[in-house]
Amino acid sequence: MAEIRKVAVVGAGTMGNGIVHVFAQNGYDVTMIDVSAHALEAARRTITGNLDRQIKKGALSEADRDAALGRIATATELAEGVKDADLVVEAATENTDLKFRIFEQIDAAAPAHAILASNTSSISITEIAARTKRPEKVIGMHFMNPVPVMKLVEIIRGLATSDETTRLVVETSEKLGKTVAEAQDYPGFVANRILMPMINEAVFCLMEGVATREAIDTVMKLGMNHPMGPLALADLIGLDTCLAILEVLHRGLGDDKYRPCPLLRKYVASGKLGRKTGEGFYSYAAA
Repeated sequence: MAEIRKVAVVGAGTMGNGIVHVFAQNGYDVTMIDVSAHALEAARRTITGNLDRQIKKGALSEADRDAALGRIATATELAEGVKDADLVVEAATENTDLKFRIFEQIDAAAPAHAILASNTSSISITEIAARTKRPEKVIGMHFMNPVPVMKLVEIIRGLATSDETTRLVVETSEKLGKTVAEAQDYPGFVANRILMPMINEAVFCLMEGVATREAIDTVMKLGMNHPMGPLALADLIGLDTCLAILEVLHRGLGDDKYRPCPLLRKYVASGKLGRKTGEGFYSYAAA
């Protein structure tokens, strides 16, 4: 395959619609796939709103916005959505069994030449690839949130990922205006192997009464020059996602330094998942 032209994105959530946005804005025909028609409609509204924000900032013209939206198709049937894709990017919930099932379905329905990428932030690309008949064409393509704003794409090779697959995905990422950092297939890769223990330690500090949530975040913002404190960042990511990644790290590396804080487990059990539920370590009810 000389180049990637048609893209399918599985999942219309925060990451999925952001990935669709950047592909469509950069000239790719994209099919956004989700089992929920309501989720697809909501995602299109989100993409439109984010493009409008770029227009207000002078970064995009109305004609460019309309062209980008015109490149986005939607589908509720996975097989229909991936049938003519050159690249399929899976952006479903960070759940191992769910991703395995999705990749089995994508592999059965996508063209033989298609590259299958996962936006997973921690799950083994080698294990995902083993669920397919094309492990050499499976790769990790980990975008950062919010996708239209953040420049990084973490590219992760599985054990069988070919040089050609890696080359095409790196080139495509750069065409999106992203900066690529390549990582090997170990739990959490680079981004979350470093980030999640920091967030987890901040939660331990809160649980043990070392400082208030505001003080913890202020120390990291003003003392370490982080744009956002770790507790506020956890709320943005989703506390359930943070917990899931820490469990992957703990299980995969077998080191108790990755043990999820009991307070994090308690918040997730109570349904306080961060911004998406209106409350996490902070309240977003009026936001």
